[in-house]
Amino acid sequence: MKNFWKAQLAALSIIAAAPHAGQAASSPKVVVTIAPVHSLVAGVMEGIGAPVLLVPPGASAHSYTLKPSQARALSAAGVVIRVGGQLENFLDRALVNLAGKAAVVTLAQSPGMILYAPREGGVWRKPGEHGERPGKPGEQGPRTPGNIDPHIWLDPENAKHIVGAVSLTLQKAYPDHAGAFERNTKKIIARLRKLDRELREATEPVRSRPFVVFHDAYRYFEERYALNAAGAITISPDRPAGARRLAEIQARIRSQGVVCVFAEPQFRPALVEMLIAGTGVKA
Repeated sequence: MKNFWKAQLAALSIIAAAPHAGQAASSPKVVVTIAPVHSLVAGVMEGIGAPVLLVPPGASAHSYTLKPSQARALSAAGVVIRVGGQLENFLDRALVNLAGKAAVVTLAQSPGMILYAPREGGVWRKPGEHGERPGKPGEQGPRTPGNIDPHIWLDPENAKHIVGAVSLTLQKAYPDHAGAFERNTKKIIARLRKLDRELREATEPVRSRPFVVFHDAYRYFEERYALNAAGAITISPDRPAGARRLAEIQARIRSQGVVCVFAEPQFRPALVEMLIAGTGVKA
């Protein structure tokens, strides 16, 4: 199941990635905050330009620090694309100080986006259980600008909305390339529809198998494909789990037949090892 999960999320993250060889020096200047969204933007810009990525794969957007070269890229940007919510707080001041003339796209505010409020870390209970988990499938938000789960791109339906919002912004900012942006957008949306069908079929055999994640980053994927997530060690990497929460998760692992706990390479592996010790659960 571990390899399956990695494969499906990787497919969603790189579905629109494309080479950019031979592009003109005068290509549009676009900056994107995180790698999964960068892949989608790169697909829209295929053959026209290459967007600049701020947070590299494996780094956390929750606590990132800009490099001087990235600050210069922001200063030169015509378009800056971010997710929103509380995912990229490191960028707030830089947008004001460095990218004041750029068009800023906050994807979480795009029309049609499926949004969920944040869940609490620890045990998530299914509807009907005592202490039903907060947030129901299909719940729309946010109630406040920061009150969303920001991992919106993990639902292919949202990925289509992202591509559409990016395409419209780029067509307006760089009208000479509008036709190419529109053609690329149609190709990506067709690929996302195909991926959605494939993922729905691939996840069907494992939908009932409970698992725990390190931090609550995958809800959009879980809800789209009705996966059986039992809980998270922490709601955010910035909020370490306490002893009570860890005890709740360990009890859940034993009582619910959790089959695996998904660790993340940039966070403490010892914590996961402690949780699964003596349970027979894989990490």
